[in-house]
Amino acid sequence: MAEPCGRKLVVEVCHAKNLMPKDGQGTASAYATVEFDGQKQRTKTKFRDLNPQWDERMEFPVHDAESMPSQMLEINLYNDKKNGKRGTYLGKVKIAGSAFAKSGSEGLLYYPLEKRSVFSQIRGELGLKVFYVDEDPPAAAAEAAPDPPAEKATEPEKPPEEAAPKPEEKEDKGEAEKPKEAEKKEEEKPADAPPENSKAEEAPATAPPAATAEVEKQPIAQSEKPAQQPKERPENGKAAVNDLELRSLSSDRNRRSTYDLVDSMPFLYVRVVKSKCGDADSKSPAYAKLVIGTHAVKTKSQSDGKEWDQVFAFDKEGLNSTQLEVSVWIEEKKEGDQAAESCLGTVSFDLQEVPKRVPPDSPLAPQWYTLESEKSPAAAGNDVMLAAWFGTQADEAFQEAWQSDSGGLIPETRAKVYLAPKLWYLRLTVIQTQDLQLSEPKVKTPELYVKGQLGAQLFKTNRTTAGSLSSGSSNPTWNEDLVFVAAEPFEPFLVITVEDATHGRPVGQAKVHVPTVERRTDDCTEPKSKWFNLAGDESRPYTGRIHVRVCLEGGYHVLDEAAHLTSDVRASAKQLAKAPIGLLEVGVRGATNLLPVKTKDGTRGTTDAYVVAKYGIKWVRTRTILDRFNPRWNEQYTWDVYDPCTVLTIGVFDNGRYKRDDDGKPGKDLRIGKIRVRLSTLDANRVYINSYSLPVLLPGGAKKMGEIEIAIRFSCSSWLSLIQAYTTPMLPRMHYVRPLGPARQDMLRHTAMRLVTARLARSEPPLGQEVVQYVLDSDTHVWSMRRSKANWFRAVSCLSRVAMLGRWLDGIRTWAHPPTTVLMHVLLLAVVLCPHLILPTVFMYAFLILILRFRYRHRAVPNSMDPRLSHADMVGPDELDEEFDGFPTTRPSDVVRIRYDRLRALAGRAQTLLGDVAAQGERLEALFSWRDPRATGLFVAFCLAASLGFYVVPFKVFLLGSGFYYMRHPRFRGDMPSVPVNFFRRLPSLSDQML
Repeated sequence: MAEPCGRKLVVEVCHAKNLMPKDGQGTASAYATVEFDGQKQRTKTKFRDLNPQWDERMEFPVHDAESMPSQMLEINLYNDKKNGKRGTYLGKVKIAGSAFAKSGSEGLLYYPLEKRSVFSQIRGELGLKVFYVDEDPPAAAAEAAPDPPAEKATEPEKPPEEAAPKPEEKEDKGEAEKPKEAEKKEEEKPADAPPENSKAEEAPATAPPAATAEVEKQPIAQSEKPAQQPKERPENGKAAVNDLELRSLSSDRNRRSTYDLVDSMPFLYVRVVKSKCGDADSKSPAYAKLVIGTHAVKTKSQSDGKEWDQVFAFDKEGLNSTQLEVSVWIEEKKEGDQAAESCLGTVSFDLQEVPKRVPPDSPLAPQWYTLESEKSPAAAGNDVMLAAWFGTQADEAFQEAWQSDSGGLIPETRAKVYLAPKLWYLRLTVIQTQDLQLSEPKVKTPELYVKGQLGAQLFKTNRTTAGSLSSGSSNPTWNEDLVFVAAEPFEPFLVITVEDATHGRPVGQAKVHVPTVERRTDDCTEPKSKWFNLAGDESRPYTGRIHVRVCLEGGYHVLDEAAHLTSDVRASAKQLAKAPIGLLEVGVRGATNLLPVKTKDGTRGTTDAYVVAKYGIKWVRTRTILDRFNPRWNEQYTWDVYDPCTVLTIGVFDNGRYKRDDDGKPGKDLRIGKIRVRLSTLDANRVYINSYSLPVLLPGGAKKMGEIEIAIRFSCSSWLSLIQAYTTPMLPRMHYVRPLGPARQDMLRHTAMRLVTARLARSEPPLGQEVVQYVLDSDTHVWSMRRSKANWFRAVSCLSRVAMLGRWLDGIRTWAHPPTTVLMHVLLLAVVLCPHLILPTVFMYAFLILILRFRYRHRAVPNSMDPRLSHADMVGPDELDEEFDGFPTTRPSDVVRIRYDRLRALAGRAQTLLGDVAAQGERLEALFSWRDPRATGLFVAFCLAASLGFYVVPFKVFLLGSGFYYMRHPRFRGDMPSVPVNFFRRLPSLSDQML
C-alpha cells in the first residue's frame, strides 16, 4: 500500500532551548531520535550545548494515508555519554497524526518537553516543523493499471457502477437474457472482490449511485460511511485540513457497528425500482402507488422507461394492515387536455412473509413481479421491479428513504449533521500613515482615525491629530490592534480606510486579500509589516500610504459560546491540535408527555418535535416526528472529546419551517426546552440512560414542556491522558501570554456567535437562527432581574459556608456546648505545642471527610437545568416581560419609567454596599496617614509596646493566651463590643467628603 499511497511525512528537527544539564558539568550533549510507524531515525550529537541547533530533515514514507491521523510521531532527546551506553533521558515530544500540516502550511512550532515519569527532571522546548507531502503516482503506472486492487478495496461501489450496462437499453429483452449478462460481467472482470460479486446480479437492475448516497448520509452514529469518501482529497490545503478533521471525527466511530444506546425501531422498507409495460410503444408517464391500510403514497412520475428507484420506510407500529399493495398507473392525456389514469395492475404482499434484514447484511436484491389487474389476471408483459424487507433505523437506506413518521421526503424534517465554520482571529495592527493628501488641506491639525471592515464587522482606532506634538511629525501614528473574527471560507478582502473626523470624509482606502494573509501559531515571531497605497475616488487615485501588520492568529481558540458552557477549547491552527482523549456517544431515544405548542387545522393542538445536539464544531439534528406527543427518535451520534471539562447541550424544538405561510416564507421553530450535561460529572465507560425534564421560560412564566430520554456514554481509553488533562490550562497558550481584554473578548464572542448563526442558516436545510441562538445562549449578556437574583443567591449560598463556620466558632466562644469548647482547648494546646502536625492534621481531616462523602455522591442522573436555581418559578410577570423585551426596548414609556425606578432602587442599595466596603479600606489607610493624630498616636504606642512584649513573651505563649482569651467563659465576658472594634470604627473615612 505504500506505493499507491504516495505520501511521505517530513520532520525537520530545528533546535532545542533551555535543556536540563545531564553530564554533571552543567551542560549536555544532546541528540534526537524520531520514530514514526515503526521507522526510526537519529540526528547528530551537539556536544556541550544546552541550546543545540540541528536543522536536520528526515522523511518517512506513509504506508496508509487513511490511518495516519490515528498514528503518533514521537521524538526523544538523549544526552550522549560517548561510552556505548544508552544516553541520559532529556525529554520527549508526542504529536498526533491529525495535527500534521499539509506541505505549504507548516510552521516552526515549539513543543514543551514531556517527562517520561513523574520523577523525571525535564525542562526546555523543542522546535519542529512537521508536515506531509502528497506525491502523485506516475502517469504510466496509472495507465497500465486502470483498476488497481487498492482502489477496489477502498471503493467497493465504483467497479459495478462502471461495468454495469444501462438498464434502459436492455429493458425490453426480458428476464431470459439476464443470466447471460451476469456471465458476461463475470468474464470481463474475473478479479472482482467478494462484495462486488455478491451484487453482480443486482447491478443491472439497481442504481448504485442512489445506494451510495444512502450510505453516505447516515443519521445514526454514522458508522456505515464508506471508506472511499476520505480518499477524495482536494488539491488545496484548506479543504484537505477539513477532510482530515472529518476523518478524525469518525475514526473511532467506525469501530463500533452496534447502536447499543438506543432501541431498535422496526421499519418496513419498500424499494420500487422500475416497471415494464407490455405495450412497447407506450411512452406515457407512469408512477407506482403503495397502499398499506390507510397509508397510501406515490412515487414520482417518470416517462420514457426511466427508473423511479425510490425507497419507502413505514413505521411498523403505525401500520394498520397486514397487506401491502403495489400498483402501477399510467397518465394519459385525452382530448381537451384532460388527464386520465389507468392501472396496469397490482401486486400484493403478506407482511408476515416479508424477510428481515439487519446490517451488515448485503442489500436485498429487487425482483420482477407480475402485475395482476381485474381485466386480465395475469397481464402479459406488465411487471414491476421492487424489494420489500423489514429493517431498523440502522439500515443504509433509511436516511434517503421516504419516512412515514417524518412526513415523507420533506427536506426540513430530515436528520442532518452540520459542521460549524472554522473560526480565526484576524489581527490588524495599524502603525502609521505617510504622504496623506487631505481633501481639505486648509485645516492645520485634522483629526484622523483608521477604520477596518471585514464583512459586517467594523472597528475603529482612536483619533489622532496630524502634525501635533504627540505624533512628532505630520505622519500620524497609532500602533493599535484591531481584532476581527474570520470564518472559513474567508471573506475576500479586509478594507482599511483612513477617515478625517473633522469633516467626516474618507481620505483613502486599501484592500488586503484575506486568504493570502500570513498565519501564525505563537508569539515567538512577529508577522511582517507592509505598506499599502491608499486610493480615493476616481479623481484621486493616490492619497497616501498606510503601514499595517496583518495576520491570522491560529494560537487562539475563538469562543462562540459562554466560557462556562464551552464544548471545544482547541486552537484554530491545525498544527496545535492534540489527539482526542475519549469518545462521547449520545443516544436520543425519545420524549414523553410533550405539550402542544401550536394548533392543527384550527381544532386541536399538536407538536412536531426534533432534537438538536451541539458539542464542539459538530451540530446534529434528528428527524422531525410529526404530530406526536411521545415521539421516539432512537438515533445515536458520536463526538471526539479533547477535554473532559466541557459541556454537551441538547435542545428540543417544534418544527415550523417545513410549512410556509401565504407569502411563501417559512415559519419559525419554537423552543420546547434544553438540557446541559457536563462531561466531567460522568463516570468513564458507563452508560447513563435517564429522563430529563424540559423546562422552558415563556412570557407567561416557567413551564415544564415534557421529558426527554437520553443515553450518554463517555468512553476513555487512557486514564493517564484523562488525568493529565486536569493539569493543563483550559485554553491555548496564546490566551495567557497575549490575552485579549474581557470587554474585547466578550465582543468577539458575540461576533463569532453571529457568524456561526449566519453560516448554519445558509445550510440546506437551514438550521434556524432562533435554534442556534437558543443553544448558544446568546442572550446571557442582556439584563434580567431574574438572573440577577439567581446570581445573588448563588453567591450567598457560597458564603453561607463561611457564615456557618463563624456561627460554629461563636458557639464555641460562648460555651453553647461545653464539652466541645473544652475539646477545642485541648486541640489548641496540641497545635501550639506541636505545630508540625497542623498541615498533616488538616489534610488528613479533609481526606477522611471526602472519603466518607464518596458513598453518598450523586450517581443516578447527571445534573441538568434547575428551574429552582434559576429562580424561574419565583419570577413575576413584569420581570418576565422585561426579560423578553428586545434591545432597545419596545415597551410604552410608562412601563419603562416604572422599571427604571425599580432599577434605581436596586442600584441604590448596591451603591450603599459599595460605599460601606470602601469606608473600611479608607479607615485602614487613615490609621497610617496621621489623618486622626490621636488615633494614629495611640496605634504607634501600641506598636511599640507590642514589639517589646513579643520580644519578651514567647510566641507559643501568646497563641495560647489569645486562644484561651477568645474562648473564655461568658461569666468573664462583657456585653459591649471589644476595644479594637471600637477603636477601628472611630477611625475617619472619606465619606464625609462626598458630595
